[in-house]
Amino acid sequence: MTPTRAGSAMALASMMLVQLGLAASVGLFDQVGPEGAAWLRLAWAGVLLVVLVRPRPSAFTRSALYACLALGVVTAGVTILFMAAVARLPLGTASALEFLGPLGVAVVRGRGGTKLWPVLAGVGVLLLTEPWRGGADLVGVGYALAAGACWAAYILLTQRVGDEVSGLRGLAVSMPAAALVATVVVGPSVVPDLTGEVLLAGLGLALLLPVIPFALELLALRRLTTAAFGTLMSLEPAIALVVGLVALRQVPGVAPLLGVAFVVVAGIGAERTGGRTEVAEPVRRDAPDGLGRARADALSFTVHAQKRTAVKSRSDTEF
Repeated sequence: MTPTRAGSAMALASMMLVQLGLAASVGLFDQVGPEGAAWLRLAWAGVLLVVLVRPRPSAFTRSALYACLALGVVTAGVTILFMAAVARLPLGTASALEFLGPLGVAVVRGRGGTKLWPVLAGVGVLLLTEPWRGGADLVGVGYALAAGACWAAYILLTQRVGDEVSGLRGLAVSMPAAALVATVVVGPSVVPDLTGEVLLAGLGLALLLPVIPFALELLALRRLTTAAFGTLMSLEPAIALVVGLVALRQVPGVAPLLGVAFVVVAGIGAERTGGRTEVAEPVRRDAPDGLGRARADALSFTVHAQKRTAVKSRSDTEF
């Protein structure tokens, strides 16, 4: 499997788990509210990743550490702001507005013909979510747009963290940071409603969303361009439609079905054109000097080999 296909498969798996996690979280809404459920998932995710990965400060450069902390802030932002938007807007309207973030990344970062896929995806998302149905709350619109901005920053920062920090250590820093931000913003209003049953439910949900999906996205962005990843995210409303049909018996109309067709075409196009020319595991800063130099030499050889392969592949294709 090529890196592009592997990255696309990881992104698709992540989106599926996100939708299943949201469906499974509905039971917590009555007890702690949507924002409380989001905080509970982030809090448990932060604890789990610190315990399992145990990141060491010596393994991070200063710039990598700052990137991880910034990723934590925008992760909390996109989670909390989107929940606040959904409380004031129809879900379709909020989703369409939020998707402007990754769609903007895809448009700005796309090159050449790849700009077609974000356009198709945008049309598909509009057909899927039908934001023209119902009135719009201006405060809710502001929350949704802010969530979209955080989502765009999340994509860019996740790729940077994935490039600078090996394994899941970057996620083991960003997720606790997100949990701390969410605790400050939401925690005080939720803590009085916590019970042992709610805490256990939150622990289980944290694995389904966000631990596993965010880990998959981190790995996917080591293999895909941000433009391709941003476009692939447009498949999430289509996945939500399928999950709703199967699990909730929500039968879609003609417009959502056309939307699925648009985003599937855009996703296929992004998957075929969105591979990164350089895919290398970051050099571990805590490795011995000799091993570090040897690994750097090996990585340099790998990158050059990948460049030669990419050039040859393009030449063969053009021929």
